[in-house]
Amino acid sequence: MTSGGLNCLVSGSCFLTSACRKRLWRAQFLHRNDGVQKRDAEDHNGRRHSDHRCPSSQEHPVQYNPSAYPCPWSQSDLPLLAGCETDEDLTPSTLTTHFRQKSNPYTVSSSRHLSSSKNILLDLAFNQSDPGKKTAGPTNKNEELTPDISIEPRAFQKCRQEYRTMSYDRSLKPPPITIDEAFLLLQKVKVLKSSLNPADIVHILSKLGHLRPDQQPLVQVDTRFIMLLRYSVENLHNFTHTQLLEILRAFVLLGMPNTHSILGLYEGELSCRTEEMDLKQLLLIADLWRCLGRQVPHYLEQLYKRVYCNLEELGVPELVQLLYVVGESRQCPLTLFPSLEQVLLRHLNQLLPEEMGAVSLGLFKSQSSLSERSARMLADRAYEMVDKLSNFALVNVLKLLRFNHIDHRGLLSALRKEIPCRAPQMGVQGLMHVALACSSLHYKDDHILSAVAECLPPLLPHCRSKDAGKLLWSFGMLGFNPSKVPKLYPCLTHALRLREAEFQRFPEHLLTGLLGLAFVGLYPCDLLNLALSPDFVTVATRLQHLDLKKDLFTLDASVGLEIPNWTGPRISPSLGDEVRQQLWRFAQRDACVKMEVLEAEGLLQELLGGESFVHKHMILPHTRSVDLEVWLDHTGVPVPLVSESKDSAANQGKTSSSHPCTLKGNHVGVVITEDLLAQLTNIKGCSSQLSHGNLDSKNCTVQLKEEDDDRIFRGGVTLTSGLVNALTRPILQSLSSQESTCGLTQRLALQVPTRNHFCYQSQQLLGLQVLKRRQLAIAGYRVVDLPPWEWFPMLHRSRAEKLAYLRSKVFGSRG
Repeated sequence: MTSGGLNCLVSGSCFLTSACRKRLWRAQFLHRNDGVQKRDAEDHNGRRHSDHRCPSSQEHPVQYNPSAYPCPWSQSDLPLLAGCETDEDLTPSTLTTHFRQKSNPYTVSSSRHLSSSKNILLDLAFNQSDPGKKTAGPTNKNEELTPDISIEPRAFQKCRQEYRTMSYDRSLKPPPITIDEAFLLLQKVKVLKSSLNPADIVHILSKLGHLRPDQQPLVQVDTRFIMLLRYSVENLHNFTHTQLLEILRAFVLLGMPNTHSILGLYEGELSCRTEEMDLKQLLLIADLWRCLGRQVPHYLEQLYKRVYCNLEELGVPELVQLLYVVGESRQCPLTLFPSLEQVLLRHLNQLLPEEMGAVSLGLFKSQSSLSERSARMLADRAYEMVDKLSNFALVNVLKLLRFNHIDHRGLLSALRKEIPCRAPQMGVQGLMHVALACSSLHYKDDHILSAVAECLPPLLPHCRSKDAGKLLWSFGMLGFNPSKVPKLYPCLTHALRLREAEFQRFPEHLLTGLLGLAFVGLYPCDLLNLALSPDFVTVATRLQHLDLKKDLFTLDASVGLEIPNWTGPRISPSLGDEVRQQLWRFAQRDACVKMEVLEAEGLLQELLGGESFVHKHMILPHTRSVDLEVWLDHTGVPVPLVSESKDSAANQGKTSSSHPCTLKGNHVGVVITEDLLAQLTNIKGCSSQLSHGNLDSKNCTVQLKEEDDDRIFRGGVTLTSGLVNALTRPILQSLSSQESTCGLTQRLALQVPTRNHFCYQSQQLLGLQVLKRRQLAIAGYRVVDLPPWEWFPMLHRSRAEKLAYLRSKVFGSRG
């Protein structure tokens, strides 16, 4: 290996995990031993290397289903992937090696060109998969789901001839060879041994890739095949770029296990050659790694650096293929993405329909957020070709709109025509993404939802827990009436029951589905027992990448309100208190300080008589929004809230102790504070408790104290008993009314919703807000809404108009 390649390998290793560094250093070591060194030096280096092997990181492979090909991920990758929306669910992998790796049976005579120490090294390197990469059996006892329709995520690669040079076409099957021909090739390996030259190795591996899949395990367990892999690594640095590509193709055809150690060595070699290859070759290599189902972060890092330095080389096919690679790897460097966005806009009008779908999916999977201008331009382009988009491409465009929160009117209107015609051919996953996009964009169209709902019941056998949960959430959030398609909600609920085993791995799907059902007032007791059980709560709260505590809290509180005779499990009080405090802290930083809420609170206090008559808090914390609570007695007179009265009394106690009143004879001494002056000048009821002892019809004079001269008037205010009665009447009358008419007090919950609480361009509330108002009524509250189309314009009106509006809301329709 050249010094430049060695430096590249060394500098790149700092970006890798310990397992990847181990493989790359192993590749470096083997390359340096090219047969020129003496055998004793070979032995010494091999022994030293094998003695210092680092344990590989623990990985748990899982695969996508369905997909164009499997994509295993390590256990360490799962938290990142679970926070991202994906096409397919991550299911427990049943991937196992296609053959049992055997220990080296060779004697010195049969392998005299390899030293014993090197045999040990190569056994460890190639005769086994990485020690930390255990194949895992399925944890789900349900039968594996089969896709209801066949989709081709790589269909865009058939749009242009240029893709043939930068992608691997799995549909082009080479002419098959027989197993006898394969064994003859392996016999050649046994005869030639280490005298095999690079061309021979490439030829044999390529021909072996022509075997039928059912015969490949017979070759892979053959020790001569393992020997061939060893010789390929010994010649790794002697292969040309084209030969390395041919070997990767052969590995794909042979179904090489993605955890095999030899792949790490090839990644190290290819990563060092990125500066020597053209962009098409680099994209082809990335596509082959994708076909092998192996994550190659170091190679992709080198690829992205090369692209960043040569953006002018990106034509339309190169850009689309690169975005496909970016999406499948679930990452895009922050430094590269702005440049890719500009290149995309430059080529936007040249994109074909399937390419538009591929670009949308790549951006979505990599969680790359476009600017609003760019996202709308993509939506404009998609709208122009909406009737030419395949179902798969259309769903991908909807994912992009959902991720970037783009409400493109033309495209949404086009769905009203397109979805009813396409729904029967879209499959359960496509229908789920259509419903989820509508829900995320708050776009309710009964034609779309009904078309999706009617197609779902027959697809129950193909429905994953993820599909059922998100469909229930989407329909519930948009308030889809169960009576419109009576089989919909029971069908999806039954699908959750069938996939119960998946909830240990994906508890969020059960909670998502149950909350969707709660939005429309449906509570399946068996699933609620499961979701609120201590074991499930433990599983849900231990997830690192998802915070499900708020969902558990919302579900538990809803059960307590809407199922009064519930005897099943509930979450612990400590968990409820933790979430309640968390939600209130967030509300104090967000909803409580919004202008529309502060304005309504201040005007209500002015209208009703003071701070104690309006309580801003979360009446039902599990509904995650703030209320302005007001009490009225049976005659419509405002009543101070008990909790606020206590707080007010405490504050007033501090005030009175700081400024004691001086009483003489039958007069009452009152310190004239700024608060009292404000209340007097605004002609409002005083919220301070005033003593009524020794009052008569004579005039009462306020006694002023010298120490208060700097903050009160230098004179007396004539305070008659009538004025005192007028000042104290609201409190005394309200308290008396509260005591005498306990249970007749009317509790009002004033809501200051925003547009995000309603469906798109509609006055229909979303599911969570419907649930909140239903439960407020159960709790004994009368809900008073200040809808945004009324209250927001009122903010620009005069104070008198705003007070009149609030007066009509509070007193105009008393129940």
